[in-house]
Amino acid sequence: MGFYKYMQKSWNSEEQIQLMKERLISWRKENTVVKLEYPTRLDRAHAVGYKAKQGFIIIRTRIKKGTRKREKMAGGRKPKNYGMTSLPPAMSLQHIAEIRGAKHFPNLEVLNSYYVAEDGKSIWYEIIMVDPHHPCIMNDPKMKWICDHHGRVYRGLTSAGKSSRGLRGSGKGFEQRML
Repeated sequence: MGFYKYMQKSWNSEEQIQLMKERLISWRKENTVVKLEYPTRLDRAHAVGYKAKQGFIIIRTRIKKGTRKREKMAGGRKPKNYGMTSLPPAMSLQHIAEIRGAKHFPNLEVLNSYYVAEDGKSIWYEIIMVDPHHPCIMNDPKMKWICDHHGRVYRGLTSAGKSSRGLRGSGKGFEQRML
């Protein structure tokens, strides 16, 4: 096994679980979007496209779990038909986190994101963002494609966005789309 495979296995160890509990205590007190020096999960970051070079930025985004509450309607209705609380979001929480991160840093493009941790109220995702105007990115033949794709997270072109749109090859209706 390679080094990253051992790193991936260590995420389920007792020491790592205890360390994450301690980290979550401090993460809850931070802002919703935080810029980081380096990824928390290096193995996962490399798997989704992170490179340790200039022009790549990692941010951690917190998003609340659960359904949303609808605004109160005018007129009388039976409580059964009121439909106030059980409103799941139309997009996945990971895609929503990517959009919020992109709004916080409008000069950067979202490359990808991955799950980091969760507690009873929140989920944390780390988002890999790329500066399309940085010379290191513009001169890299494998990464310069992102310089021409502005606002890809808003159009659902990231991995989480495609999954939210049902383009990942599984789920209801996939067999009919393949015909």
